[in-house]
Amino acid sequence: MMTVNEIIILVAIGLYMVFMVAIGFAVSGRNKTSRDYYLGGRKLGPLVTAMSAEASDMSGWLLMGLPAVALMGGLAEAVWTAVGLAIGTYINWLVVARRLRIYSEKIDAFNIPHLFSKRFGDDKKILTTIAALFIIIFFIPYTASGFSACGKLFNSLFGIDYLTAMIISAAVIIVYCTLGGFFAASTTDFIQSIVMTIALFVVIGFSEGAVHGFSNVFANVKGLNGYLDLFKGFDVAANKTGSYGALPVASTLAWGLGYFGMPHILLRFMAIEDEKKLKLSRRVASIWVTISMGISVLIGVIGYSLMKNGVVPTYADASAAETIIVDISRVISKFGYVPAFVGGVVLAGILASTMSTADSQLLAAASSVSENLVKETFGIKLSAKTSMIMARVSVVAISVLAIFLARDPNSSVFRIVSFAWAGFGGAFGPVVLCALFWKRANKYGAIAGMLTGGLTVFIWKFIVRVKFADTILNIYELLPAFIIGLIVIVVVSLLTKAPDKEITDTFEEVKSM
Repeated sequence: MMTVNEIIILVAIGLYMVFMVAIGFAVSGRNKTSRDYYLGGRKLGPLVTAMSAEASDMSGWLLMGLPAVALMGGLAEAVWTAVGLAIGTYINWLVVARRLRIYSEKIDAFNIPHLFSKRFGDDKKILTTIAALFIIIFFIPYTASGFSACGKLFNSLFGIDYLTAMIISAAVIIVYCTLGGFFAASTTDFIQSIVMTIALFVVIGFSEGAVHGFSNVFANVKGLNGYLDLFKGFDVAANKTGSYGALPVASTLAWGLGYFGMPHILLRFMAIEDEKKLKLSRRVASIWVTISMGISVLIGVIGYSLMKNGVVPTYADASAAETIIVDISRVISKFGYVPAFVGGVVLAGILASTMSTADSQLLAAASSVSENLVKETFGIKLSAKTSMIMARVSVVAISVLAIFLARDPNSSVFRIVSFAWAGFGGAFGPVVLCALFWKRANKYGAIAGMLTGGLTVFIWKFIVRVKFADTILNIYELLPAFIIGLIVIVVVSLLTKAPDKEITDTFEEVKSM
């Protein structure tokens, strides 16, 4: 039997979820073609572009994964990861966004696989097929982890059966995505970024008060040799000081390279209504990301004091500590009906962080199926009406697969996100940069580089890092994958036939704009 406070929390979360579905209904009429469905007709405003891009980027990692890493391991890994992401965010908006917006409109590309195919003149659709398959391979488990996080949340809070809670949460995302497509996902992501921000500030305010000031926070961890050291770190679970040298720092900073290959973020650049407004978007996005990640890391540090003082449970490892904000919201909700509603808003923030990523991933994966594989690879011609039906069916089908994978609740948000992030960064990042900024890059180099980068992620993660765990080779797989993929693109492009004049003329035209 739920208590009154738990019912209030559930009402707050329920209202939020109903609001998301209502947005899907409200914007469903804007989708006249599959291009509208997957790219919003290139009509996004600068604020929606900025905040939806970053909300879809941060995912449950911001409110669950990052605080847990800081709590259980100190500042080293958490801070360098955040710094790498902050730098990557700014450079991506500064360097890639405008060129991608102009180029994608010039060649009429509506998603990343389509962009690769048209940019490199790949008539046989080999690039399209490979890129679409990579998107499906990395996005389905990524989306499944988001569905799983929602299920865990309701299960831990209310004792609701995990599978039931997960399916209900997934159904909400599926409904507004299926109805409203890209515009609904972007609009809800914008709202979700606001909810996430409110959640972060509420948690940091309460937590600081619970430990009686920041002076006590740092006093509690000062005795842990290495916890506050950016080049050491402290393993709370093992109660020992670590080591974080130049190579691990570079490896962690490499998170920022992932931005150049993230399909759901790059689509926002392609969808803004006017490339001249990207400057405002860049500023808003960079400021929000930096502040949000800073607060998230600080919540993790405060979490250690809360754990030691018995305010939240004692966590066995970083995976268990991913519930830190959930546990804090539980404490908040015990102070009365109004705090219970506030606690519900905080928990809605966790849902928002998860849903804002899952919806974008669903659409990216669905577009790869319906537009790239069905239409381009297999050459099946569809009418505008049938294309819309296929788009919505693809969203549902991808969702069902993700739900199937999410049926097991035992997973780490941080680990799944880090692997998928490396996958896209390694497979797509070098190709995107070469496509936009190197005229001599050709389809042979792009194909070779994409395959090499993507496969390197798997090889480095599951073979190299396992066999050489105690050596300098035990680094984040994104860094070697990105470097090797980029080298392969350059070498293969130079060793094979130069691009046709029509392709290079288009490149020069875009470059001059």
